[in-house]
Amino acid sequence: MNTAISARDLRKSFGNQTVLDGIDLDVAEGSVFALLGPNGAGKTTAVHILSTLLPADSGTVTIGGVDAEADPDAVRAQIGLTGQFAAVDGLLTGEENLMLMARLRHLGSRAARRRVTDLLEQFDLAEAARKPLALYSGGMRRRLDLAMTLVGEPRVIFLDEPTTGLDPRSRQTMWGIVRELVSGGVTILLTTQYLDEADELASTIGVLDGGRIVATGTPDELKRQVPGGHVLLTFTTAEALAAASTLLQVPADADLDFSLRVPLSADEVGTVRQVLARLDDSGVALERLSIHTPDLDDVFFALTGQPATAQGEHTSSAASSASFTV
Repeated sequence: MNTAISARDLRKSFGNQTVLDGIDLDVAEGSVFALLGPNGAGKTTAVHILSTLLPADSGTVTIGGVDAEADPDAVRAQIGLTGQFAAVDGLLTGEENLMLMARLRHLGSRAARRRVTDLLEQFDLAEAARKPLALYSGGMRRRLDLAMTLVGEPRVIFLDEPTTGLDPRSRQTMWGIVRELVSGGVTILLTTQYLDEADELASTIGVLDGGRIVATGTPDELKRQVPGGHVLLTFTTAEALAAASTLLQVPADADLDFSLRVPLSADEVGTVRQVLARLDDSGVALERLSIHTPDLDDVFFALTGQPATAQGEHTSSAASSASFTV
């Protein structure tokens, strides 16, 4: 596995406030690494250091095998950055914004025209290419912003909360673009306020809290670290609930109306089979069964002590529960 982004013992303070307290990370080529954390955890600071916009107090950064401190220009030649806010010129058309970026990248006239045309097509902006940005939606502006990042064909891209404020359709469009880039071998480091976004896109997630990376792993690996998986059994009568509670030796929860929460063991399928068999053998009528497994919201809360919903994040779109009517 080749490493596209590597950081060791990164530290950064502003006055008396320590923002990064010795973080390490490695991002494989052609993958998406999502950096999650509460507001103010240092995600944007980390991105600014990795993309050479901000010097670290100490530590090392290597991008594509190049030391960022020793040769920042070589690093900048192979990276792109899309910040939290669309960096487009509202007085220009979409096409003019892209041509401006092409000139800044020192592309020749013919190469610039070809590259701009390709990007307008790729980002579904061809019809709006010569319209003023005042007529662009938020999603169109965000797509244009990412297209400008890609003018120089970077192999490493930093996306700092790229879909904040977008409607669901625009977010899905951006996700599709990210997947297409990664399939072409581009490496992406993503910070996001949306847990479902990290679950959908990232092969690896790092959770940043208190200036440190407190956990790293695939989405499934992180979910397995958090307890809380259970089977929720729903009955039609209080009598059936009481019988099931006694049979399964699980106390009924006063907050659950005619429902019983049975913890899942490591053998989730075996737990469900055993519960259903015991209820069936005892003639206890079950109305509905739901299987609940931890999602990234649970991971986030367990690792940071803060609920993800407090900072506007959405529940993971990966199925965290499945319901069956019996």
